[in-house]
Amino acid sequence: MPQWTSSPLRVVPPRQSIRFRTDYRKILFYGFLAVGASYLNNASATSSLASMAASSPGVVKPATTPINLSIDQLVPLIMANNPNLRVSLMAQTAARAGITSAQAFYNPRIEMTRGTNTARLAGTNTGPVQAWAVSQFIENPAVRNARIDAARAFEKESGHQARITRNELVAQVRLWAYQGLLHQAQSVAAAEAVQLLEQVRERVRVRVESGEAARYEIIKADAEIINARERLLTSSLMAEQILIELNRLAAGHLPAGWALTGDLGEDLEVSSLMQIQQQVREHNPELAALQAQVLQSQALLRSAQGSRWPGLELRYSQMRDPEVRQGQLSVGVQIPFMDTRSGPIAQASAELQRAEARLEGRQAELQQQILVLSKSLEIARLRIEALSQGSVREAEAALRVAQAAYRFGERGILDVLDAQRVLRSVRADLIDARYQLQVARIALEQLMGQHANNTPS
Repeated sequence: MPQWTSSPLRVVPPRQSIRFRTDYRKILFYGFLAVGASYLNNASATSSLASMAASSPGVVKPATTPINLSIDQLVPLIMANNPNLRVSLMAQTAARAGITSAQAFYNPRIEMTRGTNTARLAGTNTGPVQAWAVSQFIENPAVRNARIDAARAFEKESGHQARITRNELVAQVRLWAYQGLLHQAQSVAAAEAVQLLEQVRERVRVRVESGEAARYEIIKADAEIINARERLLTSSLMAEQILIELNRLAAGHLPAGWALTGDLGEDLEVSSLMQIQQQVREHNPELAALQAQVLQSQALLRSAQGSRWPGLELRYSQMRDPEVRQGQLSVGVQIPFMDTRSGPIAQASAELQRAEARLEGRQAELQQQILVLSKSLEIARLRIEALSQGSVREAEAALRVAQAAYRFGERGILDVLDAQRVLRSVRADLIDARYQLQVARIALEQLMGQHANNTPS
């Protein structure tokens, strides 16, 4: 008989407890079987999916290749989209319309009058009174021709200003492009330095672990690698910044993912000093613009001098009343009695002197700039020749000797790192000399106005 206690917990009978344990074991057994079957099913499904994925052809994403643009290809793209160049061309169009305005004649003036004639005396007829008049102002030919000449000179100046903008834009684009090539060359040199330092560091690590070298040698090698990687990252970021700057000049119309290509070390033939001076005098757009300003100031002075007698006015009038028909022809002339136009004449004369002074001063400045740039060009060429033929080769030979001595244990890692540092410094000087050569050449081309007549495509 089952026994019960007074506690709220029920005491399981012995037979019933045995049955419960048996059922519990069965439940656990079947549960393990179910888990194992599901695991096997999942494994087989996974293997089948993997085999299907391996057998089925994968989807290959098309790789986007960057668009390579050289400097000669980059310049017309920027010129076709640069907003400052467009504004200068629009200003030239507006100045051309000013010539049409200056050539226009004065319009005739017509007057109509109508009234009534009232008789106040005996024998006088009453009736309507009509009158009309036509007047035409005939301008002084000297004033008119001077105004037209001033408008034409202003149109020439606007054209030269557009040439100045175009010339400066091309020089700026080429300068930014060569600066980008400079940073790219620095990045390549930094990458080579990192690779070389990593090789040295691996050798140092082997020697340190084997006990042949001190621990400070690997610490020094790690420090050099960190500095080289920092230079590599800086030069890469600066090269990307140059690309963004060039895209800014094109108002963001350059193709996405484009890359700049070119050679920083290209050396083009430059004319002699006398030929450069002659081309500057003949083709420099700044001098042409200043000469146009002188012509405009001369025309404005003639216009101010002729404005004392601006012209004459012809007038013909006719009046009709019930008895009389009357016609009159009159001529009106403005007499310079109160205003002799001394103020405008003095102002135009001062402006002419200012324009002539600016022209003479700019001519003298250009002569000095040509001499300075020619010297800079010569210095850059001498540096390139000295570095490429002497210093770089000697630094490379010194590095090879230091590496060989380090392998045989005759020198320490500091000698190798110092030799690598000297080689990097000499190569950096060579890259900078090539860049300075391109900068001087671009400045000379800008002074000669070689890119002033290029039109955007």
